Amino acid sequence: MAGAEMATKFLLRTFGCQMNEHDSERIAGVLSSRGMEQTGDLESADVVVFNTCCIRENADNKLYGNLGVLKSLKQSRPGLQIAVGGCLAQKDRELIVTRAPHVDVVFGTHNVGRVADLLDMAMSGGGNVVEVLDSADPGEDGSAGFAHALPAIRENAHSSWVTIQVGCDNSCAFCIVPSVRGKEVSRPVDEVVGEVSTLVAQGVTEVTLLGQNVNSYGRDITRRRPLFADLLARVGAVPGIRRVRFTSPHPKDLRPEVIEAMATVPQVCEHLHLPLQSGSDRVLAVMHRGYTAQRYMERLAAARAAVDDLAVTTDIIVGFPGETDEDFERTLEVVAEAAYDSAYTFVFSPRAGTEAASMSDRFVPDEVVAERFDRLKVVVERSALLRHEARVGRIEEILVEGPSKRDPAMLTGRTRQNKLVHCPMPAGGEVQPGNYGEVRVDRASPHFLRGEWVSPTSRPRRRTRLAVLAG
Repeated sequence: MAGAEMATKFLLRTFGCQMNEHDSERIAGVLSSRGMEQTGDLESADVVVFNTCCIRENADNKLYGNLGVLKSLKQSRPGLQIAVGGCLAQKDRELIVTRAPHVDVVFGTHNVGRVADLLDMAMSGGGNVVEVLDSADPGEDGSAGFAHALPAIRENAHSSWVTIQVGCDNSCAFCIVPSVRGKEVSRPVDEVVGEVSTLVAQGVTEVTLLGQNVNSYGRDITRRRPLFADLLARVGAVPGIRRVRFTSPHPKDLRPEVIEAMATVPQVCEHLHLPLQSGSDRVLAVMHRGYTAQRYMERLAAARAAVDDLAVTTDIIVGFPGETDEDFERTLEVVAEAAYDSAYTFVFSPRAGTEAASMSDRFVPDEVVAERFDRLKVVVERSALLRHEARVGRIEEILVEGPSKRDPAMLTGRTRQNKLVHCPMPAGGEVQPGNYGEVRVDRASPHFLRGEWVSPTSRPRRRTRLAVLAG
């Protein structure tokens, strides 16, 4: 921080999606660059930063619950500083300090690089500081926009997020993201490739390209051609990159050129996260999703036909306003037909300012939603288990993440399909996070695979390609 009297330890807690996690890496980097030390111990922290999400109502409750706990701690330690950033801060702004006056700093999604300066301002001014920008226009100091020039502290040295786009131009009835992240803004291709090259020089071999709707990447720059397909090829060609992932695509924008890039760029992993949200055409129309269940399944089929051994995951909302038994039955049918490897299932949560929040007269009773949620879980886990059981006996390449958090004697890693694999730690303990190795799968569950370590791998495994379907 600015002076020797300033705090020296900070605790950072993140709620939400990969975008929030990546923003937190930048926040940690900015604070560390000012001489601060990150800690996981609340009692020793001089600064507490919450990087928030606002997609669902429980995120609000979680934040204000945590702030309530900190109120008594701040009363006993007046020098403790509390900062709230991220999507909920972008949405609530001054409301946060109204509800929790002991919060020192509120900052939004577009100025994460300002957090240290804002803490300085709060300390010197002795009051609350609220600074929330309404656009992602980059500042000269990199404090807004993509903040790619900011320092970052990553959770591991071998994998990294790379933001390629911020904001969203879609108008899904349930989603508040366009309000808190703004309109779509894409980074230039060369800038993204340059960041990936820098990351490789730091030891990174796997990158995940981030955007609210990655398939529409570059649409605000040019309509010449699908720039996202070009970007996948350019990033895959960076020397030293072994795995390229991306999230999240929108089904209505999943074009043949992108599927072809997935099929022909060896570094692009065989994993597609394709949010369904509902299997009912009527509900999809009210949601403003821009596709029907049939069109969704056609694009899913095209991807599976083109990319050998493709794993597919999805998002599904249960209890969207007006969802009938017939609507939900259709969702179950589509989910069963899609046979997902896994799914993130959510109970509808009304967010103030969205179209769906105004449909209170059509909210589905809680007990009905709970029953539907349980039924959906059964269908999802059945297909997940079947897909995992089909991998038993296979040798899978994993990128080692490290010892299992639950059992240090077990090694944890992920396949190219993003499947979690556990195996006993090899004798000698020579395997380190970031290493690649082969594991023979001998057991399957709906959420992970178990196996035995076979050998390390120094070169990427070759994979089979199928013909790309046009259309």
